[in-house]
Amino acid sequence: MNEVVTRMMQRYDCQTGPDYRNALREIIQEIALLGLWRSKFFENAAFYGGSALRILYGNERFSEDLDFSLLRPDASFHLDTYNRAIQTELASMGFNINVEQKKKHTESAIQSAFIKANTLEHLIKIGLTSRERKRFHTQALMKIKIEIDTDPPGEFNTEAKFLLQPFPFSVNTFTQPDLFAGKMHAVLCRSWGNRVKGRDWYDLVWFVSQKIPLHLKHLEARMRQTGHHDEMQELTRQRFLDYYRNRVETLDIENAKKDILPFLNDPAQIEVWSHEFFHAIALHIDVL
Repeated sequence: MNEVVTRMMQRYDCQTGPDYRNALREIIQEIALLGLWRSKFFENAAFYGGSALRILYGNERFSEDLDFSLLRPDASFHLDTYNRAIQTELASMGFNINVEQKKKHTESAIQSAFIKANTLEHLIKIGLTSRERKRFHTQALMKIKIEIDTDPPGEFNTEAKFLLQPFPFSVNTFTQPDLFAGKMHAVLCRSWGNRVKGRDWYDLVWFVSQKIPLHLKHLEARMRQTGHHDEMQELTRQRFLDYYRNRVETLDIENAKKDILPFLNDPAQIEVWSHEFFHAIALHIDVL
């Protein structure tokens, strides 16, 4: 195993195959962030979403994707400019991976790419036990999606956060109240048909437990952009709470739990989940 990756693995207490898979994904994510920093990506963009909460702010649940936003709208931006930097950085750490741009079939401001790696090959590289290897198909692929919003809504602030592994570097990210606004937008407005993103609700609880206020103006900008809030009305705290309470009433609690479980080390964290619990959470949401 690469010496740097060995040091990164020391943070994890891996007991099962899923533990190793979560560790591998996060290590790849952090090395990808280093590659983006080297390529000056963060001069024009900021990190946000669940992986930012986990990697930069200590949220306990693991996250699958890397989400970014440009600092200002730019229709000429091309994510594929940075794919080589990610691939080169990972290769330098011994990872045999590909970064592939996703072809767009419809016009949107979101650009995507995928980091693809043979799951079993790389789990073995980071020390997966022989007993756990039978859990994984030899051809199974780990995919980490990279997305960037090239037409971001306004009313947000960013800050520099520092990571010490694999080497010291900085990441430009949304401030925590703006990250909360982005997560609340997902809670209120994300549409997945019959699927429920329990990860969004877990992160909501995390923000409230950390006493991080919600930046209402950034939430309003996001909701206006996606057509979920009337252009003629200010998003007041009371209107926000009305949206929130209506959303809670439609939440499928059991499916939300099923979604988040693979990303938790301790399932007991969500035993309390219920409609009553999420209604009670509203009493503790502060706004800016």
